[in-house]
This record gives sequence, structure tokens and C-alpha cells, in this order.
Amino acid sequence: MPRNPHVGSHELGQNFLVDRAAVARVIDLVSQRPGVIVEWGTGNGAITVALAELNRPVHGIEIDGPRARDLDRRTGPHVCIQEGDILRHAPPRNSVIVSNVPFHLTTPILRHLLDSPEWSTAVLITQWEVARKRAGVGGTTQMTAQWWPWYEFTLDRRIAAAAFRPQPSVDAGILIIERRSKPLLGSKERRRYQSWVAEVFRGRGRGLVDVLARQGVPRGLAQEIESQHKQSRRHTLPKDLRSQDWATLYGARRSRN
Repeated sequence: MPRNPHVGSHELGQNFLVDRAAVARVIDLVSQRPGVIVEWGTGNGAITVALAELNRPVHGIEIDGPRARDLDRRTGPHVCIQEGDILRHAPPRNSVIVSNVPFHLTTPILRHLLDSPEWSTAVLITQWEVARKRAGVGGTTQMTAQWWPWYEFTLDRRIAAAAFRPQPSVDAGILIIERRSKPLLGSKERRRYQSWVAEVFRGRGRGLVDVLARQGVPRGLAQEIESQHKQSRRHTLPKDLRSQDWATLYGARRSRN
């Protein structure tokens, strides 16, 4: 019996996007960015078929073999759908990654994506709260701060849970991640910087200035940056810092040591 194209596999965490307006927004965002299009998790092809209409090469990775083969047969010669594991796929150079991210794999997929060196832009559908946190809305997270010197994170819009089949328990959001053409820090600093950010988030002290000073930042610089954030907040925390703040603080700490 042929499977219903709008019914996802519970085991594979599939929630297919069926809202045409949401699909159209994803396509619009991708159309503005050059490069080979790579879709992670093509599912039933709602996004894939629309991407194909851009008349650009599209390479899809789908873990559900029967769906991958069916979709490959239904699309044109400029579209290639292969059975495979997102977490083992290496995106080609300057590619645009598109994905309706399986909610239960969000963190490992994001880590794999950010650790992959060649792609240029990602247009992702994730849980709404994940999209907000990654974009630093309402305060950044340790993960975003650790990657900010090399990537920019932007929250585009919210997508209601009703836009998916089967319907998830939470809304989703469109998150855009773009590799910086001019990184705020060199790639050789990445591991040291990320370890330092983790120490700052875990750090103890009487306020942000004390925490930063304990992690090697000149107290005067820490006070200066804290004062820039105190206008709207009574207490400044690591989550309130922005990308340039993190790069500046780390740079001062490195030059001091």
C-alpha cells in the first residue's frame, strides 16, 4: 500500500511542512543566496519540489530510503535525492543548506552544521524556542556565543504548529545562519575561545564584571562593556553580551596572557 505523503514516521521524527506560505518564505530566502542548494531531510518533497523550481542544482539527503527514491524519480535532472544520514553528510563548498530539522535531532544537527567548514548559508526550520535562543532573542546561549565570531544568526519568523503534519506540540521558527565573510576571530582561536566562553557561563562572581575578571579580562574593559548594557537591565549577565562584546573581551584576555 502506498504511503500517505503527508504522514511522517514517528521513529524518524518527521513533521512535514504543508503550509504553502511557509514553504514560499523558505524558497524566497534561499533564492536570495547563491550556491548549490543542499536540503537535509527532504521528507515528502514539499520544500524540495519548490526548490527545484529555482532551476538551480539541488542535492537532497533523506534517511528514509523509500521516500528518497520516490522523490528522486519525481524531480528533474538538476535534482539528486540520496538516502543518507544528515549527521554524516559533508556539505559542498559555498552551498546553501535548507532543512526542516527533526526536532529530536536539533542540537546534534546544529553542532554538525556549525562544525562543517565549507557551506555559506543555512535556512533552517527549528522549534520556535530554539530559533529564538540561537538568534540571541531575549538573551544568547552558550552555544550561540561560542560560534558567534564565525557565524551570524537571524530569526526570520514564526511558523504555527498547525503548518505541519503530523502536528507537533510546539510552534517552529525559521532560523538563518550565515558564515561571516570576515570572522571576528581567527579559526585557530576557536577551541580556546569556546572553552573560555563555557568558563564564563559557568563562572562565579559578584556580577558580570567579577566573573569576567576571574576569567582573565581586564576589569576596566569589563566595566565599560557592562555599562553599555545597564541602561535597560538592572543586572548584566553573560547572556546579555553580543557578538562583538565576546570577541573584544576574548581579544583583551588573550593579549593580556
